[in-house]
Amino acid sequence: MLLTVLEITAPVFLLAAVGFAWVKLGFEYRVEFVTRFAMTLSVPCLIFVALMRTQVEASALAALSLASFAAYALVTLAMLALVVLGRLDRRTFLAPLIFGNTGNLGLPLALFAFGDVGLDYAVVVFAVMAILSFTFGIWLVSGGGSLIKVVKEPVVAATLLGALFLWQGWQTPTFLTNALDLIGQMAIPMMLITLGVAVARLQPAGFVVPSVLSALKVAVCVGCAWAAGAWFGLDRTALAVLIVQVATPVAVTSYLLAEKYGADADSVAGLVVVSTIMSVITLPLILAFVI
Repeated sequence: MLLTVLEITAPVFLLAAVGFAWVKLGFEYRVEFVTRFAMTLSVPCLIFVALMRTQVEASALAALSLASFAAYALVTLAMLALVVLGRLDRRTFLAPLIFGNTGNLGLPLALFAFGDVGLDYAVVVFAVMAILSFTFGIWLVSGGGSLIKVVKEPVVAATLLGALFLWQGWQTPTFLTNALDLIGQMAIPMMLITLGVAVARLQPAGFVVPSVLSALKVAVCVGCAWAAGAWFGLDRTALAVLIVQVATPVAVTSYLLAEKYGADADSVAGLVVVSTIMSVITLPLILAFVI
């Protein structure tokens, strides 16, 4: 079991380490460009092709979508109570504690751990998180969440289009499918390397509070995801993917949003760095539990 978990997690953290080392060696890496390219083109292609080709029944994907919304609702309530009891700034801490790094870490972990079926499930959870993050998440940080902005996001558009193709049983021409698949294959290594670069550049203000909050985030997210998945009767693989996705560490995008909308970006940077480092231990433990 230990060897299996290491085989799954080692490639993920090794690629992130490549990005970390790249920056520390003084080489240039334009995070903004790579992130925009990934979220505008590569990740949407990955999601669209995964949904179009999936062999998972539409009813199972629908159940996972509902379970994902329920899991994030439970996490939101738990984290709101934590923020209020801890007298923490809601604009700074609430969104990062709710939403994890389901793209950079969740997608590759699901692929390596559960194969193509796991990736099919993971893109559904990722899409749900993206919709909530671009609306409720931005509203928490700035009060400016917008449904119009969500519709314009390529990730959301690719999800809806992929769902339509899945529902109708349509397929794009082989040459187009191969091209889209090739573009999508860039997403996972590119996101992992970018994660390492971003963590290397962040300057956290402290480590005590982020450590406590990161540990609580993992425990709360695992519990809420398990409860939601069990309630909706997800099969073993779907439940495992949901738990892993929801329990991923704080995303780098949380830091970017905090900086953009005037929240305490240094505190969020601490959460990103500490939770990501902590995930080297927590994610393998979670995988060992769910596999």
